Amino acid sequence: MVIHVAHSPDSDDAFMFYAINQNKIDTKGYRFIDVLSDIETLNQKALKGVYEVSAISIHAFPYVADKYALLSSGASMGDNYGPMIVARESFDVSELKNKKIAVPGKLTSAFLALELFLETSDFDYEVIDFDEIIPAVKEGKVDAGLIIHEGQLTYQDEGLVCIVDLGKWWYEKTGGLPLPLGGNVIRKDLGEEVMKEVSEILRESIKYSLEHRDEAVEYALKYARGMTKEKADRFIGMYVNELTVDYGERGRKAIELFLKEAYEKGFIDTLPEIKFV
Repeated sequence: MVIHVAHSPDSDDAFMFYAINQNKIDTKGYRFIDVLSDIETLNQKALKGVYEVSAISIHAFPYVADKYALLSSGASMGDNYGPMIVARESFDVSELKNKKIAVPGKLTSAFLALELFLETSDFDYEVIDFDEIIPAVKEGKVDAGLIIHEGQLTYQDEGLVCIVDLGKWWYEKTGGLPLPLGGNVIRKDLGEEVMKEVSEILRESIKYSLEHRDEAVEYALKYARGMTKEKADRFIGMYVNELTVDYGERGRKAIELFLKEAYEKGFIDTLPEIKFV
């Protein structure tokens, strides 16, 4: 049986699926095919139920919960760190509502976290591909940028400053919960047995990479967009860890609170029942 696994072309996702792609573990007769695309495109594809397994933003989950269940592994959580607003020069966070901000997509969890932080959806923003946000800020096309992925480690190299780290803000606001950013979902129409088997294979892939870190990081470097191995290893460690193997109580609580607050403030239209596989 063919299972398409759609994910971002990033070092952390590549690290997670290394064992499957390089035949390091038993895939129990399933054939896994990688599909690489940016997270906002994956969110849009998930709305249509295109892929059997897909990385999505937690922000997007309420809109795909009729078709997909959340896998209990594969989470990207910002544990006292996360998406950042960066700018050319420092300014007070109270000025953000009056700035033009480049964002990586309206369905990204980073965007929802920004709405929660600003307590409004009424601010000036422009959707730009995530890897074009730092250049747009540097060139003055926008006043600030909401950065995700490796940009969180490289923005200073580009001469930019951090106005607010939304992961730190959420951690302090919630008394120590991680900020839920991305997760892996699996299509419900595959049936319970297939869903459970695929879930276990994906979990084993993550565990294999964590147990064989050096070789998995080496493989993931091709997706690290020019980062050194040391910096790529650090980035991978931020988003592939024990919370990625399983959300655990903290991770589940964080998702529930993130979506509950978004629903209560009117930033999402529905509050789904969260089914983990």
